[in-house]
Amino acid sequence: MVLGHERDYVTAMICIDYKHVGKWAEDHGINYTTYSDLAGKPEVYDLIEREVVRVNSTLPEKARINKFLLLYKELDPDDEELTRTKKIRRGFINEKYVKEINALYSDAGELPIETVIRYQDGKTATLRTNLIIRKMKPEAEYQDLLKPKGFWARLKGGI
Repeated sequence: MVLGHERDYVTAMICIDYKHVGKWAEDHGINYTTYSDLAGKPEVYDLIEREVVRVNSTLPEKARINKFLLLYKELDPDDEELTRTKKIRRGFINEKYVKEINALYSDAGELPIETVIRYQDGKTATLRTNLIIRKMKPEAEYQDLLKPKGFWARLKGGI
């Protein structure tokens, strides 16, 4: 979810695609146990940062993502975060994730989280983790990453 209305800069709270990022992690020898474990890996942050750089390169400067974090869970209709047709309930998200949003607009580099996760079978668990807030570097620092590369180079981590 991209944030920035009436703010000085644009930020994003990103949910990783567990299936595809999990496959990528396995292909790169990165061990993980759960969604939140995978989303907290520095290598996954680097992967998502490369994608944010790619997207930012297509946007006007004021619309570019300045900071992002990877959420510890997928947004879910059962948690009232999404509609049944998978549309984000922005008002609800803005209330539920107020600490995360405020952290994105602060100088914090990470945010300690303690929350209750409800599983599909109805069971609950308490999750304690630190969300990393990644600040994007100046565009010039990504120039090597933005150079067009061949298919195999992109497959190994380029754009």
